[in-house]
Amino acid sequence: MTTRQKPELLAPAGNLEKLKFAIHYGADAVYIGGQQFGLRSKAGNFTFEEMREGVEFADKYGAKVYVATNIIAHNENLEGAHDYFKKLYEVGISAVIVADPALIQACRDAAPELEVHISTQASIANWKTVEFWKNEGVPRVVLAREVSVEEIREMKEKVDIEIEAFIHGAMCISYSGRCVLSNHMTARDANRGGCAQSCRWKYDLFEEGTDGEIAVSEQADEQYTMSSQDLSMVEHLPDLIEAGVDSLKIEGRMKSIHYVATVVNVYRKIIDTYFEDPDNYQIDPDWIDEIWKAAQRSLTTGFYFNEPTHKDQLFGKPDRIPKYDFAGLVLAYDEKLQIATIQQRNNFGVGDEVEFFGPNFYHYKQTITELWDEDDQPIDRAKHAMMIVKVKVDQPLKYYDMMRKQK
Repeated sequence: MTTRQKPELLAPAGNLEKLKFAIHYGADAVYIGGQQFGLRSKAGNFTFEEMREGVEFADKYGAKVYVATNIIAHNENLEGAHDYFKKLYEVGISAVIVADPALIQACRDAAPELEVHISTQASIANWKTVEFWKNEGVPRVVLAREVSVEEIREMKEKVDIEIEAFIHGAMCISYSGRCVLSNHMTARDANRGGCAQSCRWKYDLFEEGTDGEIAVSEQADEQYTMSSQDLSMVEHLPDLIEAGVDSLKIEGRMKSIHYVATVVNVYRKIIDTYFEDPDNYQIDPDWIDEIWKAAQRSLTTGFYFNEPTHKDQLFGKPDRIPKYDFAGLVLAYDEKLQIATIQQRNNFGVGDEVEFFGPNFYHYKQTITELWDEDDQPIDRAKHAMMIVKVKVDQPLKYYDMMRKQK
């Protein structure tokens, strides 16, 4: 029987629509980026007006909104920091995620009531560093992704502080916040929001003395990368809960709505199921199958149980991972006629096998047999982006349920 409090489930939200999906599908909190001081310059970052709307939506569900302000700042990046933090506090943001001490101080000067969390970019990997930030008055630290479950347990035993740790998503091949590959190869600063993800590129491997001939790739299944598999703790979440992690974090502010909804849905189900009866908890194979529907790469547990090897890297022929499209969003359901009104998000039509899913791990499959446009005229396919159609469905649906289909 666990004595732990149920941890927060923290989800990424690259834009306002993703924020709403993440919360609707079970996130206790979301983290977003504003238009300054964040590390995802190409994400759909929030204006202050969008932040305010996001906070108002989150409040209805008892959820929180955090803002990533986690760049490693150079002198020219500090301008406007005080005004920015003050505005974040005014729109109702619950906390900021910061790595640079200069920005921490700017936040404390401008908005002393705004909570500060130390970013994973600070690469916190030992309990003495956790203690340092505790003594600085910081209530929460986001750990480096290179720590083990045992190291987390020791941190919690020695320091009374909130611990946030990643449970799912992309892994950096370097210590987060310490990579300069992108700087040298593209003149885009990874630590100021411009990472070109050079580690994800495909590379040819040459052997010295071969006059420039490719030595290995001719026999390999694909060109070499220096890229990690993605993190997934879907089968091991109780280990992190019992180690004392207070916030379970999903990576992916630039990922799709389908990814956010699917991954949040699975981890919400796992957390709730575990706390219902910890002693008799068992992993459901359906949860694992569902995670793979959102996967973009092979999956690993990273550093949590041992040092990763070449088996945790994306070498050789990639695994064949089924790919799914977010095909439609349920807007309404007519119980009498068993017809759902759907906003199209990807091309689908009569004869396609689709899967509907929603919060609380609701999902089922069916074949589309009847389809109508907005004027109730029969059509064969929903071809046009965002068009409104009506679909005969086999089971009841709700607003915000989603429809996917395999590519």
